[in-house]
Amino acid sequence: MRAIQIARLDGPEAAEVVEIDEPAADGVVIEVHAAGVAFPDALQSRGLYQYKPELPYTPGGEIAGVVRSAPAGAHVSAGDRVAGLTMLCGGMAEVVTLPAERVFALPDAVSFEAGAGLLFNDLTVLFALRERGRLAAGETVLVHGAAGGIGTSTLRLAPALGAGRTIAVVSTEAKKEIARTAGATDVVLADGFKDAVKELTGGRGVDIVLDPVGGDRVTDSLRSLAPGGRLLVVGFTGGDIPTIKTNRLLLNNVDAVGVGWGAWTMTHPGYVAQQWAELAPLLASGAVTAPEPEIYPLERAGEAIAALENRTAKGKVVVRLR
Repeated sequence: MRAIQIARLDGPEAAEVVEIDEPAADGVVIEVHAAGVAFPDALQSRGLYQYKPELPYTPGGEIAGVVRSAPAGAHVSAGDRVAGLTMLCGGMAEVVTLPAERVFALPDAVSFEAGAGLLFNDLTVLFALRERGRLAAGETVLVHGAAGGIGTSTLRLAPALGAGRTIAVVSTEAKKEIARTAGATDVVLADGFKDAVKELTGGRGVDIVLDPVGGDRVTDSLRSLAPGGRLLVVGFTGGDIPTIKTNRLLLNNVDAVGVGWGAWTMTHPGYVAQQWAELAPLLASGAVTAPEPEIYPLERAGEAIAALENRTAKGKVVVRLR
């Protein structure tokens, strides 16, 4: 079968299409139609991620496709459309084998390409807003990096989870339309966002800031919170890991909260299935729209990963295999 392999840690350009053997059929065997691309794929390609697979490895942590075969008693069967989590590598291959608990029935209304871009981002955002952010009905959510994968997921999901308003922060004028299309109530530029938020909220501030970017925005993010607000730290795609001065938390009774979805799933068996049971009906009914990802052919997988590294991606990025 065809697959992407990375044999040297030179970055995304090291990704190559190779022929490898199909995996053993010791779980749910899936013929992969599309694989999602996430920021850890870029970090792994340079050996900068905390999980370092043995070389050569196949990138890709999430997939969508059709079940070829499944063990007796599994909740899916041959012919079913599914999404699945390979977790941190292995997804960019024409066939994968996964444990049944990491395979989820894909609603008919969701394409394979959209399905491959759902799990990491949407489940991270669901975890962030539900578990860590304690989102209450009518609250205002601000999201940084709003034109990226996590950002557009936040804009798609937050209203369905009860948010009354979403404020999108983007780095360029060109990205404003992406955020609006994803459902943002308001869109502001990163440069000067604190003052813009103050004006938009009449000086009150926002209830939640969801931040996958990091860097030098953290202080102004804390200043943008209303009393009792929560800064949700999701990642550091901006490259720099900021330092939070704890007096900022004390002065306005606000929280800075870590959002480590992957680590949570490892210690809470069944949690991902619980999340999917909430998300899938929202997708099936149209209450949450499916993502509209940027699609790259398998031969351009390196470019797809580079789009995450260079922060040029517009929304979610996926690689099409069939």
